[in-house]
Amino acid sequence: MRFLPEAPNGVMDYLFIELMLWGKREGYKWFNLGMAPLSGLENDVLAPIWNRLGTFIFRHGEHFYNFQGLREYKEKFDPKWEARYLASPGGLALPRILINIASLISGGLKGVVAK
Repeated sequence: MRFLPEAPNGVMDYLFIELMLWGKREGYKWFNLGMAPLSGLENDVLAPIWNRLGTFIFRHGEHFYNFQGLREYKEKFDPKWEARYLASPGGLALPRILINIASLISGGLKGVVAK
């Protein structure tokens, strides 16, 4: 979701609602809001280290990415959340893979580290 700061309040809500209504008229049964990265990970002492690290980033990584805000925004549409999994080699390959995925989604490394 991209918008200019001078865009009117609620413009994204309006666009999504219009898209949903159009889809309904066209016979679509689902509207996919996409993912909310790192939300919903286990964070207890028995959880794998990567889960605990992901939960930490979700809670404290707002400077780099609006993890919580994105989840909260999508929540107002009462979505049906479904878990998604990523299989990767063990060890330190996972951080590199996650950076590569974030770069693809954000349009490059600059988009990963800058809001």
